[in-house]
Amino acid sequence: MGNNKINLSALSDFANGAKDFFFVCRSFNIENELYISDSVKQITGYSSDEIKSLPQNIYSIIHPEDKEAVEKSFSEIESNSSCDSAELIYRIKSKNDELIWLKELLNVERENGVIINQRSIVLNINDLKKNEDSLIKSRDSLKNLNSTKDKFINIISHDLRSPFTTLLGFSEILLNEQDISVEEKNEYLQYIYDSSKSQLNFINCLLDWSRLQTGRIKIEPARLNVRSVISTAITPLTGDAVRKNIDVKIEIPSDLYITADERLISQALINLTSNAIKYSPEGKDVFISSSRFKEGMIEIVVRDEGLGISEENQPKLFRIDQKFSLTGTAGEKGNGLGLTLVKEIIEKHSGQVWFYSQLGFGSEFHFTIPEARNLILLVEDDPGTRALYKKIIEDAFNNFDVKFAENGYEAISLYKELLPTLLITDHVMPLMNGIQLVEAIQKKESTRTVPIIVISAKLTDEITRKYLKLGVDKVIAKPIDHSVLVQMIRECLY
Repeated sequence: MGNNKINLSALSDFANGAKDFFFVCRSFNIENELYISDSVKQITGYSSDEIKSLPQNIYSIIHPEDKEAVEKSFSEIESNSSCDSAELIYRIKSKNDELIWLKELLNVERENGVIINQRSIVLNINDLKKNEDSLIKSRDSLKNLNSTKDKFINIISHDLRSPFTTLLGFSEILLNEQDISVEEKNEYLQYIYDSSKSQLNFINCLLDWSRLQTGRIKIEPARLNVRSVISTAITPLTGDAVRKNIDVKIEIPSDLYITADERLISQALINLTSNAIKYSPEGKDVFISSSRFKEGMIEIVVRDEGLGISEENQPKLFRIDQKFSLTGTAGEKGNGLGLTLVKEIIEKHSGQVWFYSQLGFGSEFHFTIPEARNLILLVEDDPGTRALYKKIIEDAFNNFDVKFAENGYEAISLYKELLPTLLITDHVMPLMNGIQLVEAIQKKESTRTVPIIVISAKLTDEITRKYLKLGVDKVIAKPIDHSVLVQMIRECLY
């Protein structure tokens, strides 16, 4: 093309309204004509005139880290007369300081080897780059995960096989040697029993961890009293503590409640407390405490005065790709998977777990669990009665929220969603009466922990007996004195 003039009108019409690209055209004639389409503002925030006023036009806002590569590409085009096009990818800093990835498809026209025209279409590839970065991170993450999995399988394979040396070895002795004394026989049987028990615990931990990883264990959150759930969870460990003369001291306020799956959170507490007992010398103490960590979270701490963990070994904890276990102070065996399961359980509850330890001075493990909301679900179809009960409750219990349901069906849905501290319901309601509501809740909850108060003007002795048989905490006839209602609520809550 011998004509150096650029058909700006055609380019302007084509680029009009574009949001993802703009044109840059330069004619190296006497006027050094430069055209930048108005769509540049959609991408960079700068108008066409603002870009033209910069010393190097669009290249003035290229990120410093990318500028050298762009300049090198231009030098190669200028020096190589056979090179008429290039693809440049670089970042710019927009007018509002945002980094944006651009791809420039550049083409030059020469006359006698000299560049006379330069035309570029510049594409906004920011979203493409973000997706590319995301894919790269995902690929790297999967590579690491695959490597971790391989290491984990190697560890598991070894741990699954090694106890059978003991099991088969002593079993063979018992089967083939007839003149073994009773003392020796009992000793060998104890080895077999201990190894089998340890292996079963290891397999159970492995299965629970795997089910959590794959989502095959459904987390069923409930409102749990912290002191109660801890006391119940560690009861099976009493024998281990007594044998080592270890006192497990629980220091927990009675008014702390968490929202958690009771079975899983108990498993985490058992693992941590069992470790504390296992690695504590005879006569030492284990401490379990709890307090509010921050808004909406409860912290639970299990502390011992035992062996402690060296700085070298501390990074190995909670890792599935590194085998780490210690022998207890009375020779107890560990499988190294218990803490990995604890971490998985806590994270599934949106909590965090961490620890402090010093070799020879013991360890303390901390974890957080969401605090249960103080909430009363009131099932009542009359608006005036709802408003009255709400005022009575909020005046007496300023740290409680009150939520309403107009009928039993709505209450069932809200009950599952809100996990209330207390349920107050009328007996006579549209669609479903109070007895049917309580029965429906009990079908969904095999071990109901939420107290229930029934208040109704249409109560008979037979209806009251039905409620009490269903385990309802309070059955009260209307009209009821305000102070009596408050007292009944206090008795249910505290």
